[in-house]
Amino acid sequence: MKRILPFLSLLVLFSCAPEDDFTTPGVTLSPVATNIDLQAVVGMFMQDQERLLTFDRDLVLEAYVVSSDEAGNFYKELVVQDKPEQPVAGINIRLNMASYYQFYNFGRKVYIHLNGLSLGQVNGVTTLGVAEGNQIINIPESQVAFHISRSAEVAAITPRLIKASEFSDALENLYVKIEDVQFNKLLVQAQNPATYAAEENDEFDGERLVESCTGDFPFIISTSTYADFAALKLPAGSGNVQGILTRDFYDEIYTLYMNLPEDISFSNSSRCDPATSSCGLATSRGGKILFEDDFSLQKNNKPVDGKGWKNIVQEGSRQWEAFTATGANASLGRSARMRPAGSGDSRSLSWLITPKINFDANSAEVLSFKTSTSLANGSFMEVLISTDWDGSEENLLKAEWQILSAAKIAAKNDFFGDWISSGLVDLSCIAGKGYIAFRYTGSDHSYYNGVYELDDVMITAE
Repeated sequence: MKRILPFLSLLVLFSCAPEDDFTTPGVTLSPVATNIDLQAVVGMFMQDQERLLTFDRDLVLEAYVVSSDEAGNFYKELVVQDKPEQPVAGINIRLNMASYYQFYNFGRKVYIHLNGLSLGQVNGVTTLGVAEGNQIINIPESQVAFHISRSAEVAAITPRLIKASEFSDALENLYVKIEDVQFNKLLVQAQNPATYAAEENDEFDGERLVESCTGDFPFIISTSTYADFAALKLPAGSGNVQGILTRDFYDEIYTLYMNLPEDISFSNSSRCDPATSSCGLATSRGGKILFEDDFSLQKNNKPVDGKGWKNIVQEGSRQWEAFTATGANASLGRSARMRPAGSGDSRSLSWLITPKINFDANSAEVLSFKTSTSLANGSFMEVLISTDWDGSEENLLKAEWQILSAAKIAAKNDFFGDWISSGLVDLSCIAGKGYIAFRYTGSDHSYYNGVYELDDVMITAE
């Protein structure tokens, strides 16, 4: 799924028979005796991922094809899994064969002859191919039919239903389905919707943010810039997506690759966008300080308290805490941070909330703060406002919280050592009395346990 080679060779049609021509030389439809299963093979490699696993015995396994290069989103990569329903193991097979879908079509049961092949990791994904030194390269075209033979069976593949919060190495190379999601609203604005992978900054793959309507983690769908549907506009509604779970080219994030645009089924025309509030950005602060904290009086490695802060754990066990650090990821003296690593929490959702601010008694209110992140990965932070919360923990989720969309927050792609300014977030259009909240969402899973840091919180007025 990591496409770094040009697709010029796709202009040359691969000379092969259509999938219904069962007399294709080198391809057998007869049953083949198997003596190992895919889960066992992957398990053998997972015991020692530092070296290639090379097969020198006549081992044969059966698997089902779940990728297709018909629409160009896969190129010389055949993904197979162990079962058509509720799969538990899958591998990516590198093969020097274009238009393989005509032989090894979606759902086709195949037999993989392992003798002479090697198993390793390519960009963090378990991959089968030919060893060249310490690398896995494509199976030569002349050897593909020897190592991969097909049966007469074409199974109906049922995607494994998962949540983004369950993403893990164990689910890589499986055909999965995620329900009740939508593309980020900035990608589907009516006046200028984004394409799957045809924007100016899409070099090899287009990476598009998908958000959950059920409170699950957001994730990325990737599309090759050479895919036939790269220039199609993203659908604006909500619904379900399915595809193969894998890693991006830099092995930084989990991502989903589709076979066809039809793998996105947004049958619901309505969306589930969170409520937002924005007065825009101000040009200057006022001279009156309504609230200010640089956390310098907090105690290191202890929960943030005092100064009117409410430090509330909605899910999990970790609160926002004070810390001091030097080096490449230094704190600003003493800062606040949220870090779920080591907690054992399957989900961490923690709030740090300012004292109540009286917006009616002041004018030209402005919020500013700084954030930093240490390998955020799939974790994220938001800043919100509520004018109907009564300040009690038991009523936290009964209140209406709106995202302050004008505030800039450090993100995964920001350098981990930088502190990012929020900008001067204008609050002058807010009426009543309200609270500002900094909310962290993550978990103890290695992909979601990123660290978020906060400092120099200030609310001013004229």
